[in-house]
Amino acid sequence: MSRQAFYPHLSVDCVLIGFDEEGLKVLLVEKTHVAPGHTGAISKLPGDLIYEEEELDAAARRILFDMTGMSSPHLEQFHTFGAPSRIKNPADREWVEAISGQKIGRLVTVAYMAMLRISTKLRKLMESHKTRWVPVDGLPELAFDHRDIIDLALERIRYSVKKEPALIYDMLPAKFTALQLRRLNEEIHGKPMDVRNFHKKIASRPYIVPLDEKEEGVAHRAARYYRFDRKIYNRLYYRS
Repeated sequence: MSRQAFYPHLSVDCVLIGFDEEGLKVLLVEKTHVAPGHTGAISKLPGDLIYEEEELDAAARRILFDMTGMSSPHLEQFHTFGAPSRIKNPADREWVEAISGQKIGRLVTVAYMAMLRISTKLRKLMESHKTRWVPVDGLPELAFDHRDIIDLALERIRYSVKKEPALIYDMLPAKFTALQLRRLNEEIHGKPMDVRNFHKKIASRPYIVPLDEKEEGVAHRAARYYRFDRKIYNRLYYRS
């Protein structure tokens, strides 16, 4: 198969936001083929230049699969970043020119995002691709304008969850505790929630179904598990 030509001034970056016991995290990769003496940031979002004849959505799926092995998450295109200062750091420009083999002027990127649960299976897949989940409140120095891209993705998630509350359950296990649900809400909205009031809210939402199961092997008092019932949710939110 012949090597496809890159379109030198358009790229795609993917923001994968996940949740685990430690909190809200974003998936980062390391720059490949970094030359000795490179002075720019090494960590970046999964992203790449697009091929000259490639559709944007196809490019996002390709990049996600090549860098993470993932092919299932629903990716949503949420913004285009085209400020002339995107690659103001000479090291970033040198790096992208080195991997593309082309001179790069102004580089525009189309950003995609996905919300997902960080499962054990997903962790093993990420490890095999040398990527890492990093807490959103503890990001390292990032290449290009990737911190701005992540910040906007988090804003969009907060807006989307308010508009469509069911989205938050995509980031939780099939069965979850009230603590997990509360912590995820706190992480997304960036503020603490009153425990008693939160439990009242859970009890008032019939689509959050209590199970006859509790945590096992924990040092603290075992918490009850719940599950999200999408049929009940849809019946309540999408009445004709």
